[in-house]
Amino acid sequence: MEYLLASLLSLFLVLVSLSLHFLFFNTKKSGKTLPPGKTGWPVIGESLEFLSTGWKGHPEKFIFDRMAKYSSNVFRTSLLGEKAAVFCGASGNKFLFSNENKLVQAWWPASVDKVFPSSGATSSSKEEAIKMRKMLPNFFKPEALKQYVGIMDHITQRHFASGWDNQDEVVVFPLAKRYTFWLACRLFVSIEDPNHVAKFADPFDLLASGLISIPIDLPGTPFHRAIKASNFIRKELHAIIKQRKIDLAEGKASPTQDILSHMLLTSDEDGKFMAELDIADKILGLLIGGHDTASSACTFIVKYLAELPHIYDKVHQGKTPHIT
Repeated sequence: MEYLLASLLSLFLVLVSLSLHFLFFNTKKSGKTLPPGKTGWPVIGESLEFLSTGWKGHPEKFIFDRMAKYSSNVFRTSLLGEKAAVFCGASGNKFLFSNENKLVQAWWPASVDKVFPSSGATSSSKEEAIKMRKMLPNFFKPEALKQYVGIMDHITQRHFASGWDNQDEVVVFPLAKRYTFWLACRLFVSIEDPNHVAKFADPFDLLASGLISIPIDLPGTPFHRAIKASNFIRKELHAIIKQRKIDLAEGKASPTQDILSHMLLTSDEDGKFMAELDIADKILGLLIGGHDTASSACTFIVKYLAELPHIYDKVHQGKTPHIT
């Protein structure tokens, strides 16, 4: 059981880190020939079609249709108010991750600055990404993961007792989202009380769904609700950060207990510490990064274990299954 928990935790943390690479690529300054494709309507671009395929349960259709029409390697489009190039398949991923900050550079759409007001205030997206990568490896390496197994086991048992046990039917995906969000709150900011976690759940769902939406800031739109939700969550996180600083000064909190303590106590090369609002934004970004990705992965694990009982039996017995 401990091996399964460690594997799930590793997957969760890896997905969090990988999901931070939601990339757009600036083509405005390029004088070169652009990839095939079209940008659709002014401002809106092809966002409506992109989102509608997801609403219909076939998000991959947007990608596959354009791969068939334009190129199986790369095509251009316009999403969320920004021009973008979509790289497809293993070769596209290899190109991106082997040329980051060389031939391509990660950046965020301007709409993200409205949801995370301080995200662009201190430095460029490139510099922020470098800072985060230097800061987080200590929490993702195998030696560090071991200390989280007990925490994860405790939360898992409470989660199953409250949402899975003695139920005639369970719907896995919303339960998995609740579980991964609870776990993220515990590992990142040491929030374990389910009532406290639930306080964040609804506004967090609004934020996660509105962040990837058409950036129209009018009352009633998903984007507007995302901005309001972000302000609410950041205010709550700011209060937690202030209290944590007091607890650290009084010895009531550990410098190594979670990512929040590490961010508060880690300075950059110039000896400067991150501002409290910047920390709140980064914690919020980590929570978003692990939300749907980790929940989807856990849901598929349950699905395939249910469909492959011989694999499930081996996992239940604590043995490593041999898959042919």
